[in-house]
Amino acid sequence: MTANNGAFVICDDLYKIFKVAEIEVMALQGLDLTVKKGELVGVVGASGSGKTTLMNVLGGLARPSAGQVIIDGKNLLKLSTRELTAYRQIEVGFVWQQGSRNLIPYLSALDNIKLPMTLAGAAGRHNDQRARELMDLVDLSHRYDHRPIQLSGGEQQRVAIAVALANEPKLLLADEPTGELDSATSDQVYDLFKRLNRDLGLTICIVSHDPDIKEHVSRVIAIRDGKLASETVRRQRKSVSLRAPGHEPAPDDLWEDHFEELIVLDSAGRLQIPKQFREELGFENRVEMEVAEDSILIRPARNLDDTSSQGEIQLEREIRADDNGTRASLLNRLRRK
Repeated sequence: MTANNGAFVICDDLYKIFKVAEIEVMALQGLDLTVKKGELVGVVGASGSGKTTLMNVLGGLARPSAGQVIIDGKNLLKLSTRELTAYRQIEVGFVWQQGSRNLIPYLSALDNIKLPMTLAGAAGRHNDQRARELMDLVDLSHRYDHRPIQLSGGEQQRVAIAVALANEPKLLLADEPTGELDSATSDQVYDLFKRLNRDLGLTICIVSHDPDIKEHVSRVIAIRDGKLASETVRRQRKSVSLRAPGHEPAPDDLWEDHFEELIVLDSAGRLQIPKQFREELGFENRVEMEVAEDSILIRPARNLDDTSSQGEIQLEREIRADDNGTRASLLNRLRRK
């Protein structure tokens, strides 16, 4: 990935390896990703897929083991420890799922917002004015002096967003920000993210398990086994819904959102076939491919008796039949090593 093409976030062949006891676990495995300036993006994936590790790398909380991560022209791997600290304080904001990680319980909402400004070296009346402006921005002007325990879960998350914006970051990272909220309150938080994205031009990445996140963002990135697996993009198409006879639809009614999932093909020509497709078609660990007019046909491989795949297939079947998942976990760790 040599040119940025106007991208604000660039991850190029990104690897992150953690050592657990004597086993090395590869959380990111050659991940490539670009996010445009001012984009609102959702990041989804199963537990252990690498999505939170990606957020930590983008936020400067973890250094990648290999590859490049460039944010607004800065290569985070080349930043000194001091420069990386300044990056975390000023250029990126964080919103976490747990309220206790976002807010200090014995401080008021205003004081929570003023704290990151103070830590970054700002002082005086500016901090108080900025904190009040941010509380107004998140529609909590009536909660200036309330401590977190006096706020609802949704209000706590809105204060947390205000805290994340205190030092005017260019990138906002949110890790499961609606994970502990009901659906109505979650919608309010998502609406706030959309408003910040639209009005401030803020680049926002939201990690979520919520399958409905695609309704709230412009693009959803799916991560599987530490790699970018697919993207779901929102497009508009003419509405096909039936109308009452004689009803003249308004111009906005002529169009509806359509979500299109695109499987990622990496620079080495690899792609990830979704698990449900593999199971439905009986794919094991070998396939056959052939060109068919303007497409490529992929089907389960036949006549595998003379290949090295039989032992692998038998082990896979035994693992799937094992209810406790212990061997599956072991195999996954060995594969990542």
